Amino acid sequence: MKSIRSRLFLMLLIFIIIPYFLSVFVIYGYTKNRVEQQALKASHHQMDKLSEELEQYFDEMVNLPYLIYRNPDFFTIFTDESEDLPPQSKENSVETFYLMRNEIRQVRFYLDKKKESITAYHAKVSAPKQKPDVLNEESIKKLYNSNSSDLIEPPHQIENYNDAAIVPESDKTVVLTIHHKIVDILSNEVLGFISIDLDLDVYARLCNSLIEENEESVLLIDANDRVMYATDASLIGKSAPKGLLEQMNAENKNSNGEIILTKSLSGSLDQWKLVKITPGQYLFQEARQTAITNILVGIGVGLMGLLMIGYVSYRITRPIKTLSQKVRSIEGGNRQVPFGSDRKDEIGHLDNHMKEMMNRINLHIDREYKLEIENRKNQFRALKAQVNPHFLFNALQSIGAVALRSDAPNVYKLVTTLSNMMRYSIRADQWVFLREEVQYIERYLSLQRERFGHELNVSIQLNKELLNMKIPSMIVQPLVENFFKHCYEEGFYDARLSIDGKRTGENVILTVENDTSSVSSSKLNSLREHIYSSSYGETNSHEHIGLKNIHDRLVLNYGENAGLKLDTKNGEGFCVELIIPLEAVLPKDEQTIFLDKSNIY
Repeated sequence: MKSIRSRLFLMLLIFIIIPYFLSVFVIYGYTKNRVEQQALKASHHQMDKLSEELEQYFDEMVNLPYLIYRNPDFFTIFTDESEDLPPQSKENSVETFYLMRNEIRQVRFYLDKKKESITAYHAKVSAPKQKPDVLNEESIKKLYNSNSSDLIEPPHQIENYNDAAIVPESDKTVVLTIHHKIVDILSNEVLGFISIDLDLDVYARLCNSLIEENEESVLLIDANDRVMYATDASLIGKSAPKGLLEQMNAENKNSNGEIILTKSLSGSLDQWKLVKITPGQYLFQEARQTAITNILVGIGVGLMGLLMIGYVSYRITRPIKTLSQKVRSIEGGNRQVPFGSDRKDEIGHLDNHMKEMMNRINLHIDREYKLEIENRKNQFRALKAQVNPHFLFNALQSIGAVALRSDAPNVYKLVTTLSNMMRYSIRADQWVFLREEVQYIERYLSLQRERFGHELNVSIQLNKELLNMKIPSMIVQPLVENFFKHCYEEGFYDARLSIDGKRTGENVILTVENDTSSVSSSKLNSLREHIYSSSYGETNSHEHIGLKNIHDRLVLNYGENAGLKLDTKNGEGFCVELIIPLEAVLPKDEQTIFLDKSNIY
């Protein structure tokens, strides 16, 4: 997210798209809750009203046989006095009862005294027929043994009670049957039963008035959990599904997102339940459509934002990105980047200024680079001029020949040692093994022993791993030469010189130190400032040009992590550390290598 384009996309996402869609979801959730509350309130009101109508309707139907008790002719049918009545009178009474309600599909009068059954169907009355097995019917038997005067049997296919011809076999109507027990009020003796088969249409219309759309459904369940009516006709007359009963006892919503409302009935329908099931998908359809519309609007806003960002990116961020790529190519070392633009805005102004700046930088770098190369050459010439190896090498060859002719082997040995040193010094700008540098130092020490006439106190401790490391030539010897210059030549003949090396992490540290000659703190600071200075101005002392040369050669060959480190050992001597990174990349594959065939000094 570092580029301007990415940040614009992020800002569009954070400040526009995310807040918009969050608001859509919040509004949808609020609207959904409000719709649900209003729907529940309206549904409860409808169910209260419908429950009253159902209770009233079934009270009327259940209490319909009580009219017999108020009509002596009717009631006489069930007593012993019925023998005195003409058959036509019985038929008229049964037909009259049948015609009292339009929804009566069939009615049966069972006279317990005579074990006789009379039925009426489509206003046609069948002849009385002996039916002694009526009391064995499950519903009749249950009502007979109960204290209740009526029983409602779940919907079932219509039966031909008397096997009368008036009921066609093609009639497969599903009816609900209300059985009523006729009792002698004085003796409480059971006189018979009236069974009324009702069409479901009337109370089905009442139940369906609760449904506003086809997606909703309603059920009427009796006290024994049998479905007395259901929108799904396949459930009528059967036991209510177990899952539905469990959901009715839970919250308003089930696991499928449906809202289930339950109303307990009373009166003749005591412990019955009116159930309304509304799919959440239908209930929240309007809120969902509103949310979808808002989401589509949000997507449109997002696309418009993307187009805007694309345009801004093309007109603004693309030139900035191109300019950034040019700057990164400069970081990679490319100084010939084609800056310059015909744009008249701030970006074009910046591009043209970058072009002018790069021209000045390239000019300055070229000038400084040439001066630095010439300065380095002068420094190498100055180092070599201290010994002038070519002249001395030729002269020493002549001196060695004279020494042999004069029978002076010690002189020849010294001359040979010095000659080897001169041969090595010619390689002052090359890479050598540390072992070769140490051998050169030993030859130098042998000459100094002859000069000062006694044993030198010198210690060289380097393991063979370090001895086989390649370093620039003449990088340690000048430090040994400084030892003699500042110790022996000043009369410190007991001074001790030690050269050792070690590996610490990613660096190799070569240490050259003495325990006698030292410098003050102010002089040490001045020396450090001189060595670490980036120039060779005339104000710098030529006395310590060797130390600065060593430091600069280390930095030149190994990078900024290499160099010299000076210390006075708390005034008890002088110590120089050469820091060489192990992972430094050397020019022309002259990388640090290790062999395993050298001795330890």
